[in-house]
Amino acid sequence: MTDLSKVPVTIVTGFLGAGKTTLISHLIRNAGGRRLAVVVNEFGTLGVDGEILQSCAIPDCPAENIVELANGCICCTVADDFIPTVEKLLALDPRPDHILIETSGLALPKPLLKAFDWPAIRSRITVDGVLALADAEAVAAGRFAPDLAALKAQRAADPGIDHETPLSEVFEDQLACADMVLLTKCDLAGDEGIATARAVIAAEAPRPVPVIELVEGAVDPRVILGLGAAAEDDLAARPSHHDGEDDHEHDDFDSTVIALGEIADPADLTRRIETLAREHRILRVKGYAAVTGKPMRLLVQAVGGRVRHHFDRPWRPGEPRRTALVAIAEHDAIDHGVLRAVLEG
Repeated sequence: MTDLSKVPVTIVTGFLGAGKTTLISHLIRNAGGRRLAVVVNEFGTLGVDGEILQSCAIPDCPAENIVELANGCICCTVADDFIPTVEKLLALDPRPDHILIETSGLALPKPLLKAFDWPAIRSRITVDGVLALADAEAVAAGRFAPDLAALKAQRAADPGIDHETPLSEVFEDQLACADMVLLTKCDLAGDEGIATARAVIAAEAPRPVPVIELVEGAVDPRVILGLGAAAEDDLAARPSHHDGEDDHEHDDFDSTVIALGEIADPADLTRRIETLAREHRILRVKGYAAVTGKPMRLLVQAVGGRVRHHFDRPWRPGEPRRTALVAIAEHDAIDHGVLRAVLEG
């Protein structure tokens, strides 16, 4: 790569909990000699994904090459956050060979693509490709609308009506912008679930796109990096529900951080998080917990009622042992007091 060439950027988008951080962690560890840089966009004030990725840092992607933009949608803070961050990464010595951008699960990718036309960076970077991750089990279960059968019947009766939920619009916009769809958690979905998810994606995508099945983010980087899509020059082929709008709002979603002390039993915490999904419409919970008597920190990731946790690292000397969880839901479902009461018991 010469100094005059554009640095390729891969945008990694996808619904909440689809496995974006897992994929990028895999790419960092299997960079194939590329010097990588990573921008992580969190929805909420508690940075979890950025710290996970920084723990994966290697010489070709050191910790200073991993930048986290928290508490705001990256596509809504282009001038204040995104452009300065990209300029900072391009000024690194040595300069990155490839930049990965992990968007929030609630972000719309097309406004971010438009940012690549900004004069400050237009001649220096290009969108190598947009990767949309889709959770095979969730897509197969139809979690992007309250009742897919009823919705289909209503549309058949009157094609002019549209009862899509905000979640479905986000999902469809991500598919519409994608150069490739990565179907994740295929081990949980099974053959039937994978087939169903593929059918949903084929029906929703505005144009045919390759679909690759993944487990635990494992994919040959040669398959997904180096696509050469120049997506910033191809916006017309990537329709959005929000085309024609100057901005878009995230008032449909909200998040809150729930801070607790040490917990006694991870299984009990799992049951309480399942209750949040089942009874309080919480879409996503992520964070970490201090478990009494355990020297390791418990990392918690939940999508709906599916909760995963594992001990990720020792508590550092002087680091407060505490539990901190981000809950994300549609706006009217967030009641901090209620959520805290459920988690405390």
